[in-house]
Amino acid sequence: MDYQGTLQKMQTELGNPIQYYLVFEDSFIHVNQAIGKNFSMEFVGYQCLNCGQPKKIFRQGFCYDCFMSSPAVGDWIMKPELSKAHLDIEDRDLEYEKKVQLQPHIVYLALSSEVKVGVTRKTQVPTRWIDQGAIQAIPIVEVPNRYLAGITEVALKDYFTDKTSWQKMLKNDVSHADLIAERLKIENVLPDEVKPYFLNEPHLYYLNYPVEQYPTKVTSLNLDKTPNYSGILAGIKGQYLIFNDGTVFNVRSYEGYVVRISFNQEV
Repeated sequence: MDYQGTLQKMQTELGNPIQYYLVFEDSFIHVNQAIGKNFSMEFVGYQCLNCGQPKKIFRQGFCYDCFMSSPAVGDWIMKPELSKAHLDIEDRDLEYEKKVQLQPHIVYLALSSEVKVGVTRKTQVPTRWIDQGAIQAIPIVEVPNRYLAGITEVALKDYFTDKTSWQKMLKNDVSHADLIAERLKIENVLPDEVKPYFLNEPHLYYLNYPVEQYPTKVTSLNLDKTPNYSGILAGIKGQYLIFNDGTVFNVRSYEGYVVRISFNQEV
C-alpha cells in the first residue's frame, strides 16, 4: 500500500519496545510494522508546516518567511536561557511565548551516547528522551518556567555535554554511566534560585527501541540528493529510520517534505 503526506516528526507511544507512527493528513503508518520489510520513499515536494504553502523548506519544517517570523521557532526554543516571557518581554508573540514558556519544565540527564543535560516541557516527558534516542533518562529539577530551566542547563554544561553524538546513538555505542549517582553530584552546583526545585528520588526511565540490527557504519539519506530510496528497514531509534545497509534517515530533519512511502512483504 502507498502512503503520501507531509513529513512531521514521528509520534511515539512508550512501550516495550517504543511504538512509532508517521501521521499524515488522511492516513498514518505504524512504522514498527514495516521493520523487516522493503521500505521505499520518494520525495515529491514541499509543504511548509506553518503556512501550508508548497514553498522550499528552510529549517525545522518552515519556509524561510515563516522561519523568520513565527514565534514557534524563536531563539529561545534552542536557547531556553533567552526566555523572557516571565518578564512580560516579547520576542515575536508574547501571548504564544507565555503559553509555552510559563509552564513546568524539566531539566534532566539522559544517556544516548554520553551523559547529556537537557531541557523539556514537563508535558513532553518521556517524548523528548525518545526523540533523542536516549536509553535512560532521569529528571534533575522541575521548575515553573523555561528561563529557570535554561539557566540550569547553562550551569550544568560545565559538567555534561548538551549534545548527542547521533552516530554513536545509532550504532548503540553508548557510554556506561550511573545517572542516579551523576545526578546527586550536581545538587550543589545548581543556580541558587533553582536549588529549591531539586527533585527527591525521581523516576529513572529505561527506554527500549525497536531495532533488529544496529549499523556499524552510518550514512545519512539526503532526500534532496537522493529523492528515491529503497531498503530493508532494520529498526527505529530516536527520530531515525535505520536500514540494513547502514543508511539512516532523520525524519525530523525533513519535516515539511512531501513524500510517497510504501513497504512490501517481509523478505
